[in-house]
Amino acid sequence: PYYVDLNQNLFLQASLHSSDPNLVVFVDTCVASPDPSNFRTLTYELIRSGCVKDPTYSSYYSPYGNVARFAFNAFSFVNRYPSVYLQCELVVCRYNDYSSRCYKGCVSRFKRNAGS
Repeated sequence: PYYVDLNQNLFLQASLHSSDPNLVVFVDTCVASPDPSNFRTLTYELIRSGCVKDPTYSSYYSPYGNVARFAFNAFSFVNRYPSVYLQCELVVCRYNDYSSRCYKGCVSRFKRNAGS
């Protein structure tokens, strides 16, 4: 566990450990939950499909492509839950492959009309 005060900036870093220097990492989705085994019922989205959902979420520059850095303000779920758990999905891509998911940023999925 990592203890922080409410609204304190929480800085995170994800590192890809690989011998291939031509790989980059991208934070696609991060979801918080008060239950470490359930990220579907009571959740809070920080970032989804590369689109920032929480106004306190920020990504930070890293001089290394295999490191993703980001931060957000610590929060609680209605003060009824003593802990908040974070589940993040990261994407690994080839460096300079601009058609890959890592270089697309925020991807909005549009629903199509099921009519004729």
